[in-house]
Amino acid sequence: MARTSAVSTDIGAVVAAIRSAIRAGELAPNQRLVEADLCGDYNASRSTVRSALAELTVEGLVERIQNRGARVRAVSKEEAIEIVEVRSAVEALCAGKAAERITEEGISELRGLARRMEESVAAGDLLSYSKANQELHQRIIDISGQRTAAATIERLRGQSVRYQFRLAMQPGRPAVSLPEHLAVVDAICSRNRRRAEEAMAAHLASVARAIKGSDDSARM
Repeated sequence: MARTSAVSTDIGAVVAAIRSAIRAGELAPNQRLVEADLCGDYNASRSTVRSALAELTVEGLVERIQNRGARVRAVSKEEAIEIVEVRSAVEALCAGKAAERITEEGISELRGLARRMEESVAAGDLLSYSKANQELHQRIIDISGQRTAAATIERLRGQSVRYQFRLAMQPGRPAVSLPEHLAVVDAICSRNRRRAEEAMAAHLASVARAIKGSDDSARM
């Protein structure tokens, strides 16, 4: 499936484009990544695509299979739980830092995202809820100003995003996670560092439990 002919043949741009396709579920776990097809999809040379796949292999999003080329790496349930547990520690730190650094503008923005999430749940719009969920986590990280933590979380989220996306889209799951998100927002906007850290840790512990109880056969 062609994505765009405007993507630069620069290696970094191709890496970003393939990474985005994997995270969006356009490229599924265990799907073969045929270099010739990717060259056409991203208007890139064979050497550019090969270099991009090598970089994504280092990131853990792609794996090389001997005599079979590359494919999207599948994340096991056990690994996804481990990833969320590590994220919990790092994102709790970011939530605490965000509580210390947040401005009135930031408070307004987080409150707005919280309202969007509430409205999406009320309307049964799981896709909108999933998008607002991702935006909220990202804005908290941005507000925290923790660049090293942000880079760590970005890599971890990339590897487990298929589980996260599936959970957010499951009927009934937003009703569980929404109060958790609202608690995080309230703590940060109240500038209560300890409560923000605890609320974020509690939310991601809930995500880990949901992954543990999920059906592997439904993996995207």
